[in-house]
Amino acid sequence: MTIPVSPDTQGASTRPYLIRALHDWCTDNGYTPYLAVYVDGSVQVPAEYVKNNEIVLNASFEATSSLQLGNDFISFKARFGGTAREIVVPIDHVIAIYARENGQGMAFPAPPAGAQPPLVEGGGAAEAAPRGLRLAETPSAGPAPGDEATPPADEDDEPTPPEPPGGGRPSLKRVK
Repeated sequence: MTIPVSPDTQGASTRPYLIRALHDWCTDNGYTPYLAVYVDGSVQVPAEYVKNNEIVLNASFEATSSLQLGNDFISFKARFGGTAREIVVPIDHVIAIYARENGQGMAFPAPPAGAQPPLVEGGGAAEAAPRGLRLAETPSAGPAPGDEATPPADEDDEPTPPEPPGGGRPSLKRVK
C-alpha cells in the first residue's frame, strides 16, 4: 500500500540546512564559500554585476558583514566597487554553493519558472532563463598560481569575485 505524501507533511526544505552545512565545511577547511544565485525581481543584488540572470557571491566571513544564513533568506552586507551594498537572496534562488579553491560543493534546481519576472529586460522568459550548472568531468586543479585569498569586505579592491577554476561556470564535484 502506498501512502500519499502531501507537501505540508514533507517538512521544511533541506536547502537552507545544506547551504549552512556546506558554508561551515568551506569555512572549517579554509576554503572560500561562493554562492551562485539565480537573479530575478525578488533578489536584492547589484544589477550591474548580474550576467545571464546569475551572480556569484563570495559568502565568506572575511568578505561579508552581518551574514545571516536563514531558512527563507540569506542576507549580508558586502562591498562592490568600494560601495557597501545590502544583499538579500531568497533561499530557493541559490542554485549552488561551492568552494572557490577546488569547486567542491552542491548544485540546486533553479526556482520554478514564472515565480518572478526575469531581471533582464527585452527578452522573453525562455531567453532570460539561466542555462544552469554543469558538473565538471574532471576535478579542478585548484587555484591558479599566485591566486590569493579574497580580501576582507572593508578593503576597496576588485568588485567581482574571481571566476572559478576552469572557466566561466562553477565546476562542482560530487561528494558522496
